[in-house]
Amino acid sequence: MKKKWSAELFVVIGNLINENNCKIIIVNGVEDHVHCFIGLKPIVSVSDLMQTVKAKSSKYINDHSLIPKRFEWQDGFGVFSYSQSQVDKVYKYIQNQEEHHKKQTFREEYLDFLKKFKVAYDDRYVFQDLM
Repeated sequence: MKKKWSAELFVVIGNLINENNCKIIIVNGVEDHVHCFIGLKPIVSVSDLMQTVKAKSSKYINDHSLIPKRFEWQDGFGVFSYSQSQVDKVYKYIQNQEEHHKKQTFREEYLDFLKKFKVAYDDRYVFQDLM
């Protein structure tokens, strides 16, 4: 992600999450994905939240011409839950995305998460590497 505008986009995404009755803990990412670590309220549907965040952040990117062509997020998203005792570890992991992805692609990372959390999946529906 372009450094000059990625921090601005992460603030926009965080604000969208907060505006939808959730609490943002950290937003960070690299060229092909973004992690949003949030406190989710039980009254909020994850699907509805992500639909709103993806739609409004795409609009923001396009309205502000942050990239030369029309932007759209990939279909889908992944959600994983963590206990309160893991908050610091997850925060640091998300904070260090650039360093982490020098060693592992997003697809490799996502497949590792699915295996770690014992989530059955169909490879046809797993995110594709963009690079």
